[in-house]
Amino acid sequence: MEKLSSFTTLPQGVSGPGYDRKALTPGIVHIGLGAFHRAHQAVFTHKALEKNFGPWGIVAVNLRSPEPVRALAEQDGLYSVITRSAEGDRAEVIGATVDWLCAAERGEDVLATLASPDIRIVTLTVSEKAYGLDPVTGGLDLKHPALVADIANPHAPVGAVGFLVEGLARRRERGVPPFTVLCCDNLPSNGHVVRRLVLEMATRRDPELARWIADEGKFPCSMVDRIVPAATDDTRGLAAKLLGAEDALAIETEPFLQWVIEDDFVSGRPEWEAAGAVFAQSVEPYENMKLRLLNGSHTLIAHLGILHDLEFVRDVMAVPEFVEIVKRHMRAATATLDPVPGIDLPFYRNQLLDRFANPTIAHRNEQIAMDTSQKLPQRILAAAVEIVSEGGDAAEFAYVVALWIASIHKRGDLNDPRKVDILAAATQASKLDPSAVFFAVEGLFPPELVENRVWRSLVNRELSLLSSYRA
Repeated sequence: MEKLSSFTTLPQGVSGPGYDRKALTPGIVHIGLGAFHRAHQAVFTHKALEKNFGPWGIVAVNLRSPEPVRALAEQDGLYSVITRSAEGDRAEVIGATVDWLCAAERGEDVLATLASPDIRIVTLTVSEKAYGLDPVTGGLDLKHPALVADIANPHAPVGAVGFLVEGLARRRERGVPPFTVLCCDNLPSNGHVVRRLVLEMATRRDPELARWIADEGKFPCSMVDRIVPAATDDTRGLAAKLLGAEDALAIETEPFLQWVIEDDFVSGRPEWEAAGAVFAQSVEPYENMKLRLLNGSHTLIAHLGILHDLEFVRDVMAVPEFVEIVKRHMRAATATLDPVPGIDLPFYRNQLLDRFANPTIAHRNEQIAMDTSQKLPQRILAAAVEIVSEGGDAAEFAYVVALWIASIHKRGDLNDPRKVDILAAATQASKLDPSAVFFAVEGLFPPELVENRVWRSLVNRELSLLSSYRA
């Protein structure tokens, strides 16, 4: 079977780019060539180009792994997105990517591209941990390996923040305006966070550079939403069946697609609103809604599933008792939210329940549970801090923390940047106060919770009630 390429004749019912790809020129660099980007930002750009063509081709950059870059090169920048639902499967070939680079192999080419005046936007999906955010100070984590390397050798960066700063420095030297930095990762106020980290690193090398970035640069916040499981051989097999061609980068996803963006750009942007994006004066209400309702529930479901040996989110949602637990959590999370413009929160919750239960989406609980220490602060702990500070009952959020601790004990291992500290704590847990060793890990929990005996007692109580947990 042939590989998907620009020479592939697509079967009836499979749509391809509705614009002239040969006329498409670069305007965006995207850092983080993972499944989520391919199912989200690239799709929005693809659809925007179909509505209003312009110089907004994507240069896809992967920081470390060359495999997806090579696969994209072999397929002329094309890949398929398979939308799955109970109504059936639908494939679409996405063509917005015009170039592809692996930074580990071609770092200088990445920097040259970032310095080009043609590039006006840099979007990122590199995961929460890749920014090197210190949870205690809110600034750079000076122990983060990529940050250590980039501070020592700023002209040959290896990390996301290092590439942003060096790219901006080269633009300043050449009299080129800065690019807009658009973070698409699940960090609260993500644009503000990335701006702070970029300015801190820039200040370390040249305060004048930092002032230029602060005065001239833009870092709009955004909220992204689409459930995208990791691709498998089954995914690629389904793509071959639908396309009549091999697609090494095929991904499957749900029909739902959402992007809320602050409209604050240095030098223009694609017409993403024509593809369904929402531009808002403030992203914060949407962001909190998504982090606390979707992402927080996902974390709950993932660890609940792990404790009960259920592989996928849909498996958890097939158990009525567990669905009621998720609903209960959602109601508690909703009580912490401000009104969200244009959103009916009860309807949104029901929509989430349907999305989680989608029988065609095989979203592994272990995938969602990765890096939980980096996800708890914005998904669970921020709401708990608010409730505790007001003297309220944060038991629903204590329950999620207890699930996480119990799942660590069950597995005896985890995929997490703080793995060493967390597993060391697990080996020292006592039956009388099983959460104490976790609260003692520096920076794992905010001080408002560490110092609150009522909250810590709630976590211990929830641990004692978990029938599947044994300290």
